[in-house]
Amino acid sequence: MTSTPIYKRVLLKLSGEALMADQDYGIDADMLKRVAGEVGEVVNMGVEVALVIGGGNIFRGAGLVQSGIDRVTGDHMGMLATVMNSLAMQDALEKQGMNCRVMSAIKINRMCEEYVQRRAIRHLEKGRVVIFAAGIGNPFFTTDTAGCLRAVEIGADSVLKATKVDGVYDADPMKNPDAKRYVTLSYDEVLEKNLQVMDATAIVLCRDNNLPLRIFNLNQEGALPAVMKDSSIGTTVVPKD
Repeated sequence: MTSTPIYKRVLLKLSGEALMADQDYGIDADMLKRVAGEVGEVVNMGVEVALVIGGGNIFRGAGLVQSGIDRVTGDHMGMLATVMNSLAMQDALEKQGMNCRVMSAIKINRMCEEYVQRRAIRHLEKGRVVIFAAGIGNPFFTTDTAGCLRAVEIGADSVLKATKVDGVYDADPMKNPDAKRYVTLSYDEVLEKNLQVMDATAIVLCRDNNLPLRIFNLNQEGALPAVMKDSSIGTTVVPKD
């Protein structure tokens, strides 16, 4: 553990489900406030923070397809769900005293800015939190892929994926008490062992751009600020040496 942050600029990838807490649907106000507070702590350390938030707590494109909706239409609905979550997080951050901008991959100019890479970097340099909404603006791509793509574009030091478990295991820790947590993995190992850390497109994007990925448990209060200074938390996925 260090006294100064490990990172200068990070992209935090949150699932929409993370905002539900114990609810079955929507956004839990207490969870939203806690996450915003932890993001604020990280910003106050001097770290530049960008976010990508999924939309699964409202609509998930793949689930809508199973109910009979066209895949492209379902994914567009999922994109709009990510915008709703992003606006909620922006509001929570501003109530914590943070400056924040939501940048959308689709044009919704009355609600948020259009995504422009150089403008996003400038916002970060000015100490603003930037939330990237609407995925990459195209169907058939997950918000995991969107998070990794945006992280590459803004020159982030790492993608931080917040989950319900404290890293990547060799078996499901919820079902197998003897499951062992990986401290580090290579991207090729993730793909070869089919560890389901992210979808394959996102993993390959990180691998090919030498972008480290960190998986940690968001449900542990204070985990996000702790990750900034303690490299032993969670699992780190890195390119092969």
